[in-house]
Amino acid sequence: MPDDAIDAERLRRVLVTKLRHHGDVLLASPVISVLKRHAPQVEIDALVYRETAAMLEHHPSLAQLHTIDRNWKRRGWSTQLREEWQLLTALRARHYDLLVHLTEHPRGAWLARVLGVPHSVAPRRPDANRFWRHSFTHFYALPRGTPRHTVELNLDALRRIGMQPRSEEKRLVLAPGRVAEEAIAHRLAASGMAPKSFVHLHPGSRWRFKCWPAEKTAELIDALHSRGMTVIVTGAPDEREQALLTEIFRRVRRRPIDFAGELSLLELAALTGQARLFVGVDSAPMHIAAAMGTPTVALFGPSGEVQWKPWMVAHRVVASGEHPCRPCGNDGCGGGKVSECLTLLPVAQVLTAIDSLLDETPNSTARPELPGGGEFAATVPLSRS
Repeated sequence: MPDDAIDAERLRRVLVTKLRHHGDVLLASPVISVLKRHAPQVEIDALVYRETAAMLEHHPSLAQLHTIDRNWKRRGWSTQLREEWQLLTALRARHYDLLVHLTEHPRGAWLARVLGVPHSVAPRRPDANRFWRHSFTHFYALPRGTPRHTVELNLDALRRIGMQPRSEEKRLVLAPGRVAEEAIAHRLAASGMAPKSFVHLHPGSRWRFKCWPAEKTAELIDALHSRGMTVIVTGAPDEREQALLTEIFRRVRRRPIDFAGELSLLELAALTGQARLFVGVDSAPMHIAAAMGTPTVALFGPSGEVQWKPWMVAHRVVASGEHPCRPCGNDGCGGGKVSECLTLLPVAQVLTAIDSLLDETPNSTARPELPGGGEFAATVPLSRS
């Protein structure tokens, strides 16, 4: 334990901030679980972007969820100032004892100062300016050489202040809620589908360079159909994802069940929780599948599977062994939005991964238990400030 460890018994309210995308927020969910175990008396709040709030909305250890709308700045200075002031007022009223800032976003430094938090922890940025260096009481180290999974990196913030996580507490936490579960149950029944009787395929990503080609995805769907498997396809309402799906459906011999653009994030989680298997690229839906305990086949290209692979769930990573340049982290080869290490992955390699995972998990029906007990948690108060 570090010499400057924080006394968890003295904590009353903690704010956890994760200002990133959906998958990043979900991968921070174990931090809340570990905090609650070390300080069961504490009220834990979170601050995230509004569009990612669903990732933590039903976390059983969360007291309040505060959100930032990135559209505030588009509505003019007066609107943005008013919304920011309301958020700050709501946060100051909570009188936090600890701030856990899980990104390098500069807002964390401002919050540590403006909220007057006695204890705060953030990543040690190698390029940090004086303002950042003097805003927090504790800093956790970022990987220098050997990469680590993002979940472990998030938990390093708690290790730094003396809280050691247990293995079972490292699981992702995502509860769709009863409304979403019932909506998906109705959809599946209307389609004549029983739980665990289908493959959930989510081929798209907000990042084009992470996507597999439409013709190979269509070939995979046809191969799964030829094996007697039912495929349900989902996708975001984003114009680019819809264009990819249109091209996929144009090429298939038999159209799969299509829920694309029709589900909320919580309904997407409820659906993948009922799937026999999830197949997709490195994206938020892949992390959602892992959180729901669904065996997952994940296709990786320029992003690194060590940092982003499906977490604590039966899985197979499909990646090229013929491209020593990966993972490069680039948005396509030469920045051209097309990643050859991904687009050249053969369909046969993906099918082999699917077969292997199905053989390993012949009766996979259990969902991970949520910390605190119970399958679903009550909806936490959602601050719209």
